Amino acid sequence: MRCASRRAGRQRRDRDHHRDNGERRDADQHTGQHHRDKYHRQSPPTSAATTATASATTSVVATATTAATGCVVRPELTVGPYFVDEKLARADIRSAPTTGVVRDGALLDLTFNVSRLDTGGCVALAGATIDLWQCDALGVYSAVAALGTSGQTFLRGYQTTDSGGAARFTTIVPAWYRGRAVHIHCKIRTLTAAGQTYEFTSQRFFTDDFADRVFAQAPYASHGTRDTRNSTDAIYRNGGDQLLLLPVATTQGYAATFGLGLDLTAAAVGAADTNTGGGASGGGGGGRRP
Repeated sequence: MRCASRRAGRQRRDRDHHRDNGERRDADQHTGQHHRDKYHRQSPPTSAATTATASATTSVVATATTAATGCVVRPELTVGPYFVDEKLARADIRSAPTTGVVRDGALLDLTFNVSRLDTGGCVALAGATIDLWQCDALGVYSAVAALGTSGQTFLRGYQTTDSGGAARFTTIVPAWYRGRAVHIHCKIRTLTAAGQTYEFTSQRFFTDDFADRVFAQAPYASHGTRDTRNSTDAIYRNGGDQLLLLPVATTQGYAATFGLGLDLTAAAVGAADTNTGGGASGGGGGGRRP
């Protein structure tokens, strides 16, 4: 009887042990399923309507994400005297089309992400034209008679933003010249909802530390020591800290991306520039070049 009693006790303990282990396993499985349900929702039914809705939602999210990248209204700055509407549609602006000679300097792949402000946030701005113009590694602009570069169009060109609001250029890091911090000019042109032309003109700057590193190398080093840094540039002080490019090193040079949003309802901002340049006819002359 005592043996039978001991066997019965062991059987009860074994049953209790397996039950407790089974309950713990069930609890662990339930907890795991809870986390899976929370972070990995089950796929919805794949009906045609559901598929279409999911596709449309994905498209909207992708567009919003692209447009929202850097969707910040940036300050306009002076166009300067050397904008020339050459209408050169090209991504690589380093060369002069007439000669094919590529301007020497540190390569810079520059991407603009342009959005327009909308009641629901920001929307990628497709079909806008972005003109770029800048000086070379010795501080010289093309198409300026006073600088001896009439008829040349190096470091000038435009691109049109794609469906995601992006436009890409290949250029070089510009040098300095007397009285100005290091910068690149840009002009964005598009149409408002009413069909009116909208122009946004500004400049892009570089940190002084970045410029110092680049200017220590050829061909910039032969240009001497610059006389103006960001803190002493009168134009930079009008919002240049919101217009900084932050290039990162690549295998070929540098790359930078800049995002901005345009308020197409701001008529004063979108008005045409009063100074339309004139470098090709010798405008600007000597002195400080904006």
